[in-house]
Parts: sequence; structure tokens; C-alpha cells
Amino acid sequence: MKAQVLHKYDPEMKEKVWVTGEEMPDPKIEKASDVIVKIGAAGVCRTDLHIIEGVWKHIQDPDGKLLPCVMGHENAGWVEDVGSDVTEFKKGDPVILHPLISGTGGTCLDCRRGNDMHAEAGAFPGLSIKEGGYAELLKTSVRNLIKLPKVLAPKDVAPFSDAGLTAYRVVKKATRHLLPGQSCTIIGAGGLGHIAIQCLKAMCAADIIIVEKSEAALKHAMELGGDHGVLIDGNEIEKVQELTKGKGSEAVIDFVGEKGSTTMGIQMTSNGGFYYIVGYGEEIKSLAVDLIISEKTIVGNLVGTWSELYELMELADRGKVKLSMQEYSLDDANKALHDLNDGNVKGRAVLVP
Repeated sequence: MKAQVLHKYDPEMKEKVWVTGEEMPDPKIEKASDVIVKIGAAGVCRTDLHIIEGVWKHIQDPDGKLLPCVMGHENAGWVEDVGSDVTEFKKGDPVILHPLISGTGGTCLDCRRGNDMHAEAGAFPGLSIKEGGYAELLKTSVRNLIKLPKVLAPKDVAPFSDAGLTAYRVVKKATRHLLPGQSCTIIGAGGLGHIAIQCLKAMCAADIIIVEKSEAALKHAMELGGDHGVLIDGNEIEKVQELTKGKGSEAVIDFVGEKGSTTMGIQMTSNGGFYYIVGYGEEIKSLAVDLIISEKTIVGNLVGTWSELYELMELADRGKVKLSMQEYSLDDANKALHDLNDGNVKGRAVLVP
């Protein structure tokens, strides 16, 4: 099979070539629960850039044995082959893949409680194991599959498996306490943010405030359902305070997590409100006394559960949530990665073999 392979880290992110096209052996069925998927599309995620950069090296590759690897953890396609225990899927079925593979086959306590992202010995394709979706074929577990409705093609939904799932999960948390007349501020309306806006519109009646540095991204976000747009110009905290009558938002979702967004986000959060951190790259710093007096809650967010991915597919099937995407061929993986790194991707980039 054809694949795009990462051979070395690039901490300075200055190399012109990050992945190279190569022929690799086709994956084989090894366990009775295995499924081989013919990739219809693989999302190009900012996490892939962080992998190239080496941000994850101390966590996922402490021994330096991960490379060479095939990245790609946002995958959808068609079933190509199944193990002997797989009865609910057959060759040709269109599917989307939950990104985390349980090391116990789903029998650990977290898995049984539905917390797939905390699975014992869990593995992410192309992040903690060498085989990812920047390829023509990928082996996974039957436990990770969700059958797609006929109206949804794999290339239409692949980024939902991580970016969409992450956005849906954090919005689901926020909508549990957001009431009409309250507000949710979204920092960063790009790949994840544009999905979160649509989920919020579908799931609650709170006002949506978009905070963005890009005029184009802000315009796109407003078209998707934002109620108020705030361009980052040095006065964004004051503008959010003005829009919320001096209180701040009851929920702030930060999809950036760096370059000062965490300090900004906490200041935009109302007393008794919730600051949800999704993006990463810097430390969160706040005086303990400030958090005590304001009773603000900081909440981390990691991907989502299998059932939440199913719920998101239901929203997509009903046309409530759609992806803004740019398609690239598998051979153009380098261009897709560089376009993403340079901020030239509207929404999400996907590789189509």
C-alpha cells in the first residue's frame, strides 16, 4: 500500500519535506476482533504538526522508537476485511473510526464505563503506534467503528473522529449548564472552533461570542452562527466584558491554548463560570486566591467517547453540523501539512488516497 511516512522530528519546523511517499506492506488480520479499513479520507490535524515538532516525544516516544511512523488519527473509509469474531460489519461498509484503540479490547474499567479516551494501554494511530491513516489501509478494532449513514461519505466526516469529537465533547459539557440569556465565548474559530459553533447552535440557546485574530476566520464563524464577533486587537477582553454587561461569559472554550489565550480566557470567564481548555502550548497561570474569590472552574478536555462520536454523527446526518474542508491527495500530504502550519487552511484539511 502507499503511505506517507515521517522519519524525523523537526523542532524548528523549517524542513521543506516532513513526510515521504513510500510503499509499505498491507496490514493483516491478527486478532479475531481486527478490522482492516480502506481509507477514504484522513484528517490533517494540528496535533500532527506537534508530532513533527517533537512536542509529544517525551510522552509517546521516550525511547525514540516510534519513528519512522505513518501519522493520521482522524480516519474514515470502507471496511476491507474483518476478523472471525466480527459479525456486524462487512466489506464495503462505510465507517468512521474512533481514534483511540484500547489495549485491553475494551474490557478495562474505564472502557466499560464509556471513558474510551482513558482506556488502559490505549493507543492513538500515528501518535503512539506507527500505523496511522496517511495510507491506503489501516488496521483497527471493531470496537472503534461507527457505521456511516448513506448520506455521509468518508471524506465528508473524517475530521469528526478527533477534531469534531473534541469540539462536540467540550460543547456537551458546556451546554449542561448554559441557559438562555447566558453566553459562551469561543477563542479560536478554526478547525475545531467552527465545529463547536454549530454544535452550540444545535444544542443550546446561549449567545455565542467569537474571539479570533483572523478577519477571514471570524467572518466564516459568524456565518456559521456566531452572535457577536470580536477581533483580537488588544482590547478583546474589554469587548467581551462589554458584550456580557461586565460579567464575562458563563462558559469560555479556548481552542488555542497558547500565545496568551489562557490568561485572556480566564479573564473573560464570569464569576462561577467555566473555562474549558482544549488547545495547548503554554502554562495556565492564575493566583489561587483569584480562583477562590471568583469560584471559576478550569476544565481540561481530551477527545471524547465512542458514544459521543455516535451522537455527533447523528447531528451530521441531520445536517446540523458540517465541516469546512480543503481536500488534498495523499501524495500532497506535505503541502497539506505546510498549508496548515502557515495558517492557509479554512476549516480542516483532509487527505484523500
